Amino acid sequence: MKVLVIGGGGREHALTWKISKSKYVEQVFCAPGNAGISEIAACADIAPTDIKELIRYAERNQVDLTVVGPELPLSLGIVDAFQKRDLSIFGPNQKAARIESSKVYAKELMVKYGIPTADFQMFSDHHKAIQYIQNRQPPFVIKADGLAEGKGVLICPNRNTAIEGVNRIMKKKVFGNAGRRILIEECLVGEEVSVLAITDGDTVVTLPPAQDHKAIFEGDEGPNTGGMGAYAPAPVLNAALQEIVKQKVLLPLVRGMKSEGKLYKGVLYAGLMLTREGPKVLEFNCRFGDPETQAILPLLKTDLVDLMTESADGTLKNKTVETWNAFSVCVVMASGGYPGKYKKGKAIQGLHAVFPDVQVFHAGTKFKNGDMVTNGGRVLGVTAVGDTISMAIEKAYQTVGKITFDGAYYRKDIGHRALLK
Repeated sequence: MKVLVIGGGGREHALTWKISKSKYVEQVFCAPGNAGISEIAACADIAPTDIKELIRYAERNQVDLTVVGPELPLSLGIVDAFQKRDLSIFGPNQKAARIESSKVYAKELMVKYGIPTADFQMFSDHHKAIQYIQNRQPPFVIKADGLAEGKGVLICPNRNTAIEGVNRIMKKKVFGNAGRRILIEECLVGEEVSVLAITDGDTVVTLPPAQDHKAIFEGDEGPNTGGMGAYAPAPVLNAALQEIVKQKVLLPLVRGMKSEGKLYKGVLYAGLMLTREGPKVLEFNCRFGDPETQAILPLLKTDLVDLMTESADGTLKNKTVETWNAFSVCVVMASGGYPGKYKKGKAIQGLHAVFPDVQVFHAGTKFKNGDMVTNGGRVLGVTAVGDTISMAIEKAYQTVGKITFDGAYYRKDIGHRALLK
């Protein structure tokens, strides 16, 4: 097979790496890719949103399967466009992808199909949103309805920060059109966990649960980022809870969408809070998580391409996922200043010193005059596997210590919650 991966971040590097190891795969392409991906795949400088050019590229290179990394092309209907050309593609179509492109739509589905989630109110009027806050007790969670690159959720401990959050989203439009409507939710208490599943619209198979570290600083302090690290499997979600999530969250959503004529194929990502009442959904995403994917895929024994083709073909029935009996930890190395302003073009040193059994997934890198340099906020995802969570953490940080670039920043407590279990 020839496989095309769309995207250019750490998630796409992990996907490309895993796909390249499949017994079915002869060649991997990536658009646009990055410096790390270019070492294992043929990269083409095509934007993930340039759907027409991606179709031409897939046809010209006789691609057998296309795998979509980011959410934006999915929300723009890339799956529908590829399918019209009889091109096999892994991911949900535009109607199904609305579970991520509209948080309001996702909430309406959850209410309709009895999926446990936080109480909420939707607002398209700025003044009514502020009035609601003034008449309710904090804390609040405020969410932009549309896509905001994983940064559209504000945790507000008091009324003042909540009002400020509403103003930022609806008046200052910090997330653009994504903030035309907002959700104000109750603030759930518990531990967060991410469950990624692969579905063909009928059958759902789950991957190892993971925990992301979204805040920029240790102890989960500071503003949210796209993710500063992750580990899997998360011990907080035991086998019994995983089955509850499958039966009460994943299957009701997939079956409900099918009943509405919106067959969901691809990855279904459930961001969950484990509350005293049980798991409740914080959000649904229509694609692989980032950086959770970097932690999950090294644990996968089952051929990923097998799962993807069976999802696309509707033949996942009776499929089981096998994983290695180990733990995986991904530590993100970011540019100084991220998630605010940061500089690019810093030379990266020490990649040659990486241990053979540690994977360094590139997120924001490129080649400049023959040197590898930084080219984004999140630069690298250093991922290690160990027999215990402690061994994986130690190996990951030993490797991080060998890699340098000017202004490099990383959290030093990735995986800390797992150590408490």
